Amino acid sequence: MTKTGEKERKLKKVSKKSLKTMQKTRNRHVVREKARIVKYGTKGFGRNIWLSSAATIVMAITLIILFVTVVASVILTSTADMMRDKIDITIYFKPSTSQEILDELTGIIKQDSNIKTVETSTAKEEYEKFLEDNKESEDIINVLDEEMTALMIKKMQATMRIKVYNVDNLDSIKTLVEENELFSSYTDKEKAPTYDVNQAEIATITSWARIARTGGFILAIVFLVISILIIFSTIRMAIFSRREEIYMMKLVGADKGFIRGPFLIEAEICGVIAGIVAGTVSYFGFRFLSPKLSGYGINVDSINNILESNQLILVFLAFILVGIIIGRISARLAVSKYLKKM
Repeated sequence: MTKTGEKERKLKKVSKKSLKTMQKTRNRHVVREKARIVKYGTKGFGRNIWLSSAATIVMAITLIILFVTVVASVILTSTADMMRDKIDITIYFKPSTSQEILDELTGIIKQDSNIKTVETSTAKEEYEKFLEDNKESEDIINVLDEEMTALMIKKMQATMRIKVYNVDNLDSIKTLVEENELFSSYTDKEKAPTYDVNQAEIATITSWARIARTGGFILAIVFLVISILIIFSTIRMAIFSRREEIYMMKLVGADKGFIRGPFLIEAEICGVIAGIVAGTVSYFGFRFLSPKLSGYGINVDSINNILESNQLILVFLAFILVGIIIGRISARLAVSKYLKKM
């Protein structure tokens, strides 16, 4: 091998070794830089502790309002759905209507695609249900002799109880019951079908869910703007108090990322603390109110199932993530605006 070839081979070895050394040095430099950014950001949070605390509190309130909005919407909607599932429409027939007639009427009503289930009972079966419901009332049982029993069966209507898929669309069922000849012949004219029972309550709960969703998000947006403004002001004051320090950093060649980083870390710390506080308050607050809400017939099972499972960790992570996002956006707005002026 010639001297020239040997020299080129040595140069290649040296250059590869130098590149590896530079890469390791660069990686260590990046890690040190990130560590310094976190260190300076943490110090900045402590240096502006009062403003940072105010920003954290307002952000926590914003997160709690968001949680309440979502929870209110979910539980009220699920309550309305639960009531819809429990609703049955009762059609009353003349006491003399036999089981054969009821079966024929069942076949007719099942032709409607909105029908989920149909249950029928004769006047005698309705009387037996009455006895079952009042078996602990001795006064009523003692009064019912044979003559009274026969009179009650003669007066008690046969019934058809219907469950439907969509309680908000009963027009086709109403039309069938009113216009079909067999239904018209046997329905009890003195007792109308229970089409509208509980509909008012469902409409009210659905309206509450809509109001909770709309009003809650509006309130959350208001507090979101307030928390962004407070964090914005906190970062602005921090920049102003450290303007000479930032100026010196620029003179020695510090890049924008290194100057911006500590302020972003400061805001993100606010977000993390706010997320933990908001998650804790929301969790214990809901667990305290849950039995009371259940007592009023509000369906809280869907939220309880989440809070009592491993998904609780995801809820806290969601709080923290949203807090970090709010803090980071606020800080970037402040830093971008005020560092340009310096």
